[in-house]
Amino acid sequence: MMNKLIFGRFIPGDSLIHRLDPRVKLIASFYFIAIIFLANNWQSYLLAGAFTLFCISFSKIDFGFFIRGVRPLIWLILFTVALQILFTTGGDVYWSWWIFNITEFGVQNGIFIFCRFVLIIFMSTLLTLTTPPLELSDAIEYILRPLKAIRFPVHEISLMLSIALRFVPTLMDETEKIMNAQRARGVDFGEGGLLQKMKAIVPLLIPLFVSSFNRAEDLATAMEARGYQGGEGRTKYRILHWHQRDTLVVIVFALFTVALVFLRG
Repeated sequence: MMNKLIFGRFIPGDSLIHRLDPRVKLIASFYFIAIIFLANNWQSYLLAGAFTLFCISFSKIDFGFFIRGVRPLIWLILFTVALQILFTTGGDVYWSWWIFNITEFGVQNGIFIFCRFVLIIFMSTLLTLTTPPLELSDAIEYILRPLKAIRFPVHEISLMLSIALRFVPTLMDETEKIMNAQRARGVDFGEGGLLQKMKAIVPLLIPLFVSSFNRAEDLATAMEARGYQGGEGRTKYRILHWHQRDTLVVIVFALFTVALVFLRG
């Protein structure tokens, strides 16, 4: 189950998306998260959905695997949608009881929020699937470089983010191994009520935290033994280069923004 979560994993490939500069991919992902809020009707969300599928198709990543990977996050999305449907008023009232209402505007906004969540998750996951963690760290450090003027620890922040992102799939695999070991000892994570399920997770969390701290200590010792020092004066093996395809991505996102504004009305 845990290995189906693909957020934080890098899938090697030679597609157009893989070969883009990590800086343009990072900026484009955050830009997409911002402009998706311009969509406010069916036409704009259809355009955003088609644009997202267009980007995924260029990554040459199997879409079925993509759907299975984000499935663990669907329950969080459905919970948010349920809140939107039950507490938004306006339009025709389909059902009402106490403080809960299901209205025309509530259902419409719930569907829009569902689409918005799914598109944001798809685009964010596409970023991590097609970008190695080290390149992502370099892109973050480059983008945050102007903050060095106010003595912001740019290199340390980018290093922490890249290490955290790098260990997401490792922790998922570790969790799966611990769960299998606990099941072999007779622990059932799916039986009983909510309280019993929470108690069953305790034997899972303790060895996971211990393993995480040991892994972090080993990593720190290895970096210290190699004389690692970040910041000024440190040479880089990976040099980022801007190509024409990166400029083309900027143009495509600009046209996408214009289309969203036009459809917004």
